[in-house]
Amino acid sequence: MLEELLTAAAAVGSAGVVYVASAARVVKQYERGVVFRLGRLAGEVREPGFTMVVPVVDRLHKVNMQIVTMPVPAQEGITRDNVTVRVDAVVYFKVIDAANALVRVEDYRFAVSQMAQTSLRSIIGKSELDDLLSNREKLNQGLELMIDSPAVGWGVQVDRVEIKDVSLPDTMKRSMARQAEADRERRARVINADAELQASKVLAEAAREMSETPAALQLRLLQTVVAVAAEKNSTLVLPFPVELLRFLERAQEHPVEK
Repeated sequence: MLEELLTAAAAVGSAGVVYVASAARVVKQYERGVVFRLGRLAGEVREPGFTMVVPVVDRLHKVNMQIVTMPVPAQEGITRDNVTVRVDAVVYFKVIDAANALVRVEDYRFAVSQMAQTSLRSIIGKSELDDLLSNREKLNQGLELMIDSPAVGWGVQVDRVEIKDVSLPDTMKRSMARQAEADRERRARVINADAELQASKVLAEAAREMSETPAALQLRLLQTVVAVAAEKNSTLVLPFPVELLRFLERAQEHPVEK
């Protein structure tokens, strides 16, 4: 009789161990467990740690709650100012409601990816090229709002969307290079004209000062001669008074008799 009791106890203990082994589950810290009992959502979402389910009857699905970094494939479109561009982006999102992420949508990752591609093409069509190149922060916020609005119903929250790169056709790159070159040339001409204006004002003031003192004009002439004479490969032409030439001619025609 005792042996039969021990045998029965051992059998019950073995069955209990098998049951616990088949019913025990471990949910990691970054996961949440959703239990479906005979196809229906059962109970609350299981928190991280050890949990038990009913074997055969229950199915535990683990949902990753970490932030997912999803690259958006490059989308080609025409901007509002009729420029063809290719734009790619990256989406950062996470699951905030594990039950809705499994029940409301078939594959929330695929759904977010498709929504991001559609929203990116829509943003391209509504924006101008200058906005895509220099005003990305505003476009990122608009893109995030477009993706996050339907994703909230799926139990997903979009944390951030970033436009990574904007690819332009080669013809547009050459046109932009010519435009930048023309703009730099325009600024250079304006700077040169402004410098000429300032120099003319200074020269006019110097001329007024020299007109009051003729000796200053002569000194300036001599300084110019000295500066030019320093270059040995230059031809120096000096103004010569006509009266002095006539005096020398008269001296040659009527030499002084001794």
